[in-house]
Amino acid sequence: MRIALVHDYLAQDGGAERVLKSLHEIWPEAPIFVLFHDKEKIKFFNNKNIHESFLAKLPFKNSAYQWYLPWMPLATEQHNLKDFDVVISTASVFAKGVITSPNTLHISYCHTPPRFLWADNYNYISDLKQNRFIKFLLPHFIHKLRIWDKMSVDRVDSFIANSRTVQQRINKYYRRESEVIYPPVELFSCSLQKTSDYYAAGGRLVGYKRFDLIVKAFNRLKWPLKIFGDGPELETLKKIAKSNIEFLGQITDEEKGAILSGARAFIHPQLEDFGITAVEAMACGRPVIAFSQGGATETIIPNETGVFFHAQTWESLFDKLLNFNYENWDSAKIREHAAKFDAPYFKTSIKKYVTDRYEEFKKGFNQQALID
Repeated sequence: MRIALVHDYLAQDGGAERVLKSLHEIWPEAPIFVLFHDKEKIKFFNNKNIHESFLAKLPFKNSAYQWYLPWMPLATEQHNLKDFDVVISTASVFAKGVITSPNTLHISYCHTPPRFLWADNYNYISDLKQNRFIKFLLPHFIHKLRIWDKMSVDRVDSFIANSRTVQQRINKYYRRESEVIYPPVELFSCSLQKTSDYYAAGGRLVGYKRFDLIVKAFNRLKWPLKIFGDGPELETLKKIAKSNIEFLGQITDEEKGAILSGARAFIHPQLEDFGITAVEAMACGRPVIAFSQGGATETIIPNETGVFFHAQTWESLFDKLLNFNYENWDSAKIREHAAKFDAPYFKTSIKKYVTDRYEEFKKGFNQQALID
């Protein structure tokens, strides 16, 4: 069974890239097709068999790749996948749009239908830090890309959703069925130590993750808060944060484990597709204070591994923090729950899924050949 992996682009190190890494560990001989690869930021794939599109030859592809969005559908369609039995795309936007031959099975691991095209379209445009002319043109471009996105769904034979939340979106926007396989979480070897006096938050600092709510709440509480991660919202958050809030930037997994295991709780204010960092915090034995929608509702057990606040506002988070008892939590039990999402389980589940779907596909293809 000749397998190829397809990913949108390797420009940031997040949950989607960890899924790709796990898939490559299952099938190390599989080539990886991407639009482009930022070798300075994503070093794990530097010595792997990477096939880049023509966009990789263009200037500023790493620092300003968003400007190449209009050409990404075309570049995706030009990946040459004719020699493979199975193509596995890990997609948030483009990778599922590859064109495969009739005798190739295409499985798409969907992180979510693109937020900026569907569920979060209006907020995306209003929050964009661009001039009025760009914002005026953007709806037309998004309309065109939405048509391509819907059309590209027909190129997928089987969908995998990374959570029940995403499964519902796939059904709503694409009218397709999917099977849920949760993404892999690397469980840090954290010591279940006595906690310090600070709270923790972190991840990619982008607008929809609503780190501004945490900053506003902790500005008023004046409690110590450590935020790790990088992203376009970092400078904005720094400007509004008071001295009790510390920004750590990008940190190693070892440093992250130490930060999480020492925190009183981990704050998770976003409506997330799955929410890997929340599971990482639970793997370190710490409870999570999360917004009560999205993937967090699938990973957090109320009053056992965390608590929820029910309005995505700083006031709602503030009230929950004031009434939060950080002492009466069973760290060992929280960590045991997080182990259900570890990488080995993901690898076993997805390998079985691919094998089963390929056998079904091959059987159906052979039967059609006999009829013809």
